[in-house]
Amino acid sequence: MGGCMKKIFAIFYAAIMMVWCMTVSAENRQYIQRGMDPVVSTEWLAAHLNDSDLVVIDIRGAEEYSKGHIPESVNVSTENWWVTRNQLLLEPPDPDALRALIGRAGIRPDSKVVLVNKIDGDFDRSHPPYVGWTLIYGGVKNVAILDGGYNKWTSESRAVSTKIFTPREETYSGAFQERISVSKRYVESNLSDSRNTTIVDSRSPEDFFGVAPMMLSSKSGHIPGAACLPAAWAFTAKGTFKDLEELEAMAQGVVGSNREKRIIVYCGVGGFASTWWFVFSEMLGYRDVRLYSGSIQEWMMDPEAPVTRYQW
Repeated sequence: MGGCMKKIFAIFYAAIMMVWCMTVSAENRQYIQRGMDPVVSTEWLAAHLNDSDLVVIDIRGAEEYSKGHIPESVNVSTENWWVTRNQLLLEPPDPDALRALIGRAGIRPDSKVVLVNKIDGDFDRSHPPYVGWTLIYGGVKNVAILDGGYNKWTSESRAVSTKIFTPREETYSGAFQERISVSKRYVESNLSDSRNTTIVDSRSPEDFFGVAPMMLSSKSGHIPGAACLPAAWAFTAKGTFKDLEELEAMAQGVVGSNREKRIIVYCGVGGFASTWWFVFSEMLGYRDVRLYSGSIQEWMMDPEAPVTRYQW
């Protein structure tokens, strides 16, 4: 009888732990409960263009959009997705402004959003992840990036339109996921917690090491304890994302395989860092990834903020 009771208790305990773990996991992953892959191919998009819940956002400039775009894609160019606040570039819009912007684009909390941009250079390739981070921060769960962007779409002679598409405006009321954005104070509070936190610098090795002069400060270098993982390394020479296996290997080499460990990403002004935020969080399933949008521009404004130079 004692053995039987022990077995029943063990089964009961295991069930409780399973429910608890699922609850914790759901809470931690609330902002990425998605209904489609985070990176979609041109083939996938062509096959789903008529889906009623799909919203394609073209973030190129208005002139480029007017010369040709994916049919019924909405043009909301990159500069609409960030503001300058307290002298900091590329800060997310205020909540009310962001809600209004998302609503004007015809996006609902349950919409499937695909972001399209040109992929001519490093900045072009980093803009969709930044807009993706902004939308997820604003509560949109299903956000994807078109792999290869508009360049790949047109290179395959797929359908193109010059008709300006105006979506039906929505009253957007998604719940903001504020936990994926962190402040300078938050970064400072985690500097000595390397056991539970990894800080990732997404700038070039020259910027990280401190040999390249900074545009916004007389100082150079990186936040103490940070590891260098440049945003440009996430892409192939053709501008598509590298294979998932290669991204996984790069990630594990820098932040390890523990999906629960806290990861803070930053760069110069927040744009490049969003690439690895998107890869870590949306593509690889790390559960606690946060973007320091103030990045090194804000860090260097503080003369007392510690900086490491000439060290890896």
